[in-house]
Amino acid sequence: MNEMDALKASTARLSILSNTVLFLLKLAVGFSIGAVSLISEALHSGIDLLASGIAFWAVRKSVTPPDREHDYGHGKYENISAAAEAILVLAAAAGIVYEAYQKLEKASVPDNLHYGIIIMVISIIINYFVSRKLGQIAEVTDSQALKADGLHLQSDIWTSVGVLLGLFLMWLTGWAWLDSLLAVFIAGIIFWTGWEMVQESMLQLTDASLPPEEEERIGKIIADCPKVLGYHCLRTRKSGSCKLLDVHVLFDGDMRLSQVHAICDELEQKIRKGGFGSMDILIHPEPMKGHVEETKEYQYEQARR
Repeated sequence: MNEMDALKASTARLSILSNTVLFLLKLAVGFSIGAVSLISEALHSGIDLLASGIAFWAVRKSVTPPDREHDYGHGKYENISAAAEAILVLAAAAGIVYEAYQKLEKASVPDNLHYGIIIMVISIIINYFVSRKLGQIAEVTDSQALKADGLHLQSDIWTSVGVLLGLFLMWLTGWAWLDSLLAVFIAGIIFWTGWEMVQESMLQLTDASLPPEEEERIGKIIADCPKVLGYHCLRTRKSGSCKLLDVHVLFDGDMRLSQVHAICDELEQKIRKGGFGSMDILIHPEPMKGHVEETKEYQYEQARR
């Protein structure tokens, strides 16, 4: 395990620890004072805990070296874990709405609301710092699993703020129906976060191309090489935190094979140093004269026939 992989694993452990503490605290206080909004928050933290465990497993699995069955490594495990987390989030939102409806029929102002208020303040502080850490490490390591986990905790911050305000208002006004309303509010935020995660994970699992601006930067690196006469059929996709690229590069047909090979190696190094993160690169050299122009649009047309 290299330095980046160790960093991802240690950050995933931090998320598991924080979610465990918050889940147990919210659950204990929620049941003791009888607040469905706080129990819903505990469920949210429980989902985050389960998601953190999945992310930790995915990060560990994704860095496993390639084997006979996985020539391109195990990066897709990160994408699968992100999709699993998204489904859990949507399920949690549905469960919270159901519990809020059940509670509404026999609404009452929970006792000892100040304990719930204290727990919410603690939750906001912990999740703020942990989510920032997850986001920073996800950016550095390009880990979708850590990014999804960080989004969980960011949504938890906003729901905690909502619950905190609601508990405070209940304490001031005695409006019992606020408890169920807060739970539905939490469910709405959770659902929106889960839906965004579903969309992003599906893009990765269906081998969506890298953003156009990244492909343009790669193309510029290739085109700026003095001996390169052009390129086409640049294709990209992503597997976990690893990006994959293949491209056809045009050369003078009279160049020696060894020279062409050396230039391709040079291009690979320039692309790897371009700030794209981990990347698997395949360059297919072609002679300028006699090659068949294959753009992405051309390939799409051929595939439709």
